[in-house]
Amino acid sequence: MTRALSPETAALGRATQGALFADAALGIRVLPVIGEQKDISYYGSVARGVLNGPEVTGMGFWSINPYVGCAFGCAYCYARYAHRYVLERAATANPEHDGLQRDIASLPPWLAFERRIFVKENAADVLRRALRNGSDRHLALLGEESIVIGTATDPYQPAERRFRVTRSVLEVLAEHAGLSIVIITKSPLVTRDVDLLRRIARSSEITIHLSLITLDRNLARRLEPRAPTPEARVRALARLRANGIAVGINVMPVLPGITDKPEELERLVRTVAEQGATYVNACALRLQSAARQRYLPFIEQEFPELASRYRATYARSHAAGDRYRDGLRDYFRRVCARYGVPFGHIGDGGEEDTGAEPRRVEEREEAEQLTLL
Repeated sequence: MTRALSPETAALGRATQGALFADAALGIRVLPVIGEQKDISYYGSVARGVLNGPEVTGMGFWSINPYVGCAFGCAYCYARYAHRYVLERAATANPEHDGLQRDIASLPPWLAFERRIFVKENAADVLRRALRNGSDRHLALLGEESIVIGTATDPYQPAERRFRVTRSVLEVLAEHAGLSIVIITKSPLVTRDVDLLRRIARSSEITIHLSLITLDRNLARRLEPRAPTPEARVRALARLRANGIAVGINVMPVLPGITDKPEELERLVRTVAEQGATYVNACALRLQSAARQRYLPFIEQEFPELASRYRATYARSHAAGDRYRDGLRDYFRRVCARYGVPFGHIGDGGEEDTGAEPRRVEEREEAEQLTLL
């Protein structure tokens, strides 16, 4: 038996459907701009599929990304590469859309990723069909495989406050028992859905992976200019734990020379342990090619004293050296033990600790998922 969408989500669906197909009777095929926020535009899109299996992710989990692009603008983000591909497909399918043509000409892909967000408005309907009882995907997810929401873009970025696609996805997942679900986010907006999270937790396993790389508000603003403050994330941790929701803290990535001061890392671990974090996980920055194109110029501008060290460290590999990574891991083990919080969690779904190559994964995911109006 399926559960109907909440009245709020259903009303939103009816409203956006009207906006998406208003020109159908005129025979006009339009990529709709369904919202704008300062310098960010939101485009409606129709996804053919939203649940990507291990053969797509390259890992032992299934992924869902309700949005393509992310407004948080984190300097170290690894998921920017595919956005050029998305914009080009949109422009090809909508040659009359002058704005898209201008975007391709004027916006570098890393910036378009932050300023041109694609909203998978039909995600819940597509997911419901994929998870119909007895389907191959439904049966696979009743085994040991997990669904990870937010592997490429934050499911609770600002767009979610208005479009509620992530909530609609969770409402579908709440119709099924025996699932294993992970949500990766930086946003306290996840606490809006605590009612759904509690409902899911009664019959499935659900964990929130809250990303937090520093407690220094000023530093966080330089690194993650549009993301919620560290204080807001710590408050979200406390509220989720008060409602019985498992919450791990992902200190990912640790940025060499910037967020790796031992006293600051210890303060972070102590703070989240006091708020009841279920676990802490951490790993050093990895710089695949897409992230390198944005991050190294950022370092040269914001932390010029570190530029030569970064170029040397990441000259031959996307990873920091073994000695640094091993030392970081050992440090976190000691500090977590000191404050009584477990260190490490398997199946995180993030590139930094899974080793997945985001360039290939993202390209496959978007090729499967997205059809623009």
